[in-house]
Amino acid sequence: MDPIIVYAITIVVEFIKILVIATVLMLAAAMGMPLTERKLVGRFTLRYGPNRVGPFGLLQPIADTFKMFFKEELVPGHVDWWVYVMAPGITLVPILLVFAVIPIAREAVAIPFTERMLGLPLMLTPWIADINVGVLYMAAIGSLATYGIILGGWSSNNKYSLLGGLRTSAQMISYELPLGTALLSVVLITGTMQIRDIVEWQGKFGGLAWLIFLQPVAFLIFFISSLAEAGRSPFDLPETENELIGGFVTEYGGMKFALFFGAEYLHVILLSTITTALFLGGWNFPILGQFAILQPFIFIAKVVAMIFMVIWVRTAVPRLRFDKLMAFSWKFMLPLGLLNLMVTALVAAILFF
Repeated sequence: MDPIIVYAITIVVEFIKILVIATVLMLAAAMGMPLTERKLVGRFTLRYGPNRVGPFGLLQPIADTFKMFFKEELVPGHVDWWVYVMAPGITLVPILLVFAVIPIAREAVAIPFTERMLGLPLMLTPWIADINVGVLYMAAIGSLATYGIILGGWSSNNKYSLLGGLRTSAQMISYELPLGTALLSVVLITGTMQIRDIVEWQGKFGGLAWLIFLQPVAFLIFFISSLAEAGRSPFDLPETENELIGGFVTEYGGMKFALFFGAEYLHVILLSTITTALFLGGWNFPILGQFAILQPFIFIAKVVAMIFMVIWVRTAVPRLRFDKLMAFSWKFMLPLGLLNLMVTALVAAILFF
């Protein structure tokens, strides 16, 4: 068959894969995550959580979605209209883009019947893009989501929204630095910035060379900094209700508010996915990780466990005061991250060179 036709079919397959992944992620953020969090927080605090709409409250997210769709879209007259409208999308899109470089399994699989029709099999890869600077891409693109929150707070022309946006920018500047030291520690140990190679490296010693065991300090720094980047409790000060009404979303309602809401849950899924790939061995697991068909399920199970951890932290840890939040980053997290990076570089130099 003509190589151009094969190439065109490959592009179509990749486009379909992107649509499927984006749809699954958006449904998880809009339906699965809100229900899961409300149920778990209810149980943690000895309450029932959603239990009226549908059996066991399972239809509550659908009711909430319909409510968001049919809510009246009010745009205050004092906002900067273009920036105000674009800000939710600026927050959402970069988070979706980061998922492109995260693999959920080791091997590509052949699409059935394509060899008979085309003369050669088309391979379905368990990733969208396998680039050799995956960690750099992830750090660069993931940081862009914060700008949507800052712009949303600024464009609202509301003092509470502006304070929420300023808090977001301060958190981003503060916690990006220790997060970067944690990522550099991973790169020094594995010798690569390609995420698939980092996961493969953790398959040593029977699939138990997870970096959470080799780099526990980097794992803690990365996890805490990621919570601050995502604006999750106890670092949810940009939208703290008792101080800033609603923070950067004070002037937002309807679907624009829902996009910010969904972006936060997507950030939680992304946080859990990256942590799984970089520190929890990805699809690697003793014995079971050798079976290709089980690798995506192992990866997803670890992601679900990390999501549970994020929700648990929200319930168990009280919100910090903002000056304490900044001091914790600059006076503790950053020095600890730099110290861990220096020790990691020294050990890597001794063992690998």
